Amino acid sequence: MWDEAHLRLGVTAAGIALWGWNVDTDRLTMDEIGYDLWAIPLDTEVTFEDLSSHIHPADRDRVRAAFNATRGIVGQYETDFRILVGDEVRWISARGRGDDEGIVGAVMYGVFLDVTGRKQAEEANELLAGEMSHRVKNLITVAGSLTMMTSRSTETKEEMAHELSQRLTALGRAHDMVRPVPGQTENAALLGDLISVLLRPYDDLGAFSGRVRVSVPRMGIGETAATNLALVLHELATNSVKYGALSAQAGLLDVSCLIEGDEAVIAWTERGGPQVAPPADDGGFGGKLLNRIIKSHFRGEVSYEWPPEGLIAKLRIPKAKLDQ
Repeated sequence: MWDEAHLRLGVTAAGIALWGWNVDTDRLTMDEIGYDLWAIPLDTEVTFEDLSSHIHPADRDRVRAAFNATRGIVGQYETDFRILVGDEVRWISARGRGDDEGIVGAVMYGVFLDVTGRKQAEEANELLAGEMSHRVKNLITVAGSLTMMTSRSTETKEEMAHELSQRLTALGRAHDMVRPVPGQTENAALLGDLISVLLRPYDDLGAFSGRVRVSVPRMGIGETAATNLALVLHELATNSVKYGALSAQAGLLDVSCLIEGDEAVIAWTERGGPQVAPPADDGGFGGKLLNRIIKSHFRGEVSYEWPPEGLIAKLRIPKAKLDQ
């Protein structure tokens, strides 16, 4: 048989705070768990108005109305609200029975539960769902734009399928590396990791693997920045495979990054390939895309040098833009 001592042990283990509310005097009585939950000195005489001063301002009127309405509620009721304990916000669930059911001496009884962990998990899931919805919409928009632009820059359906597939794959790799993690507020990817993953397919060329080298400081990169930088790197790598260092067996590619004041300077350096020369035009779709991303999205600059041994491209990007 369960006796009072066993029940008290169970209530304590579950973190359940017991309370009683005298509907005539407005006085509240709580057990030790209740006083600790509300961070009120033990055995302090409190009223509902006293507890109200600890309730989050955004919830205070709602909770007052809910408690006043409990006497008209038939059966069980439950109200969740926030309280302020110093700088900490706690979520409390108040549960009991309404309509004066079981009332003894004008005192209604119920429990308080600390549901902070559950509420934080719910908020994180809602934030994650909203972020994923926003990201999917953005990716669909980008994919549609790439499809239209690629169709205008290619001559055959096979060439279009190949180019579009490569660009969407680059987007996919960046998307995977910066997927949101519940409760994580920092950047989900490192710049060096992102560049290495994006360029790995261009390095896996049998006996010539290891010719793509990445050297950047440890710094994070945001979701939008990663998606756009993936497109830029893909265009540079594609051109290198077609015409530059990665088209030759002895070709080498170095990607480095230096921090100069408020800017990150990413240097793309090719050596050992065929002799190169500045293009006669802006490079077609790839060149337009690269310039538009660097200038319009990153608010940065791109410059090129054309020494005989290979291309040197420098991307100057404000550090603040890489966090976005």
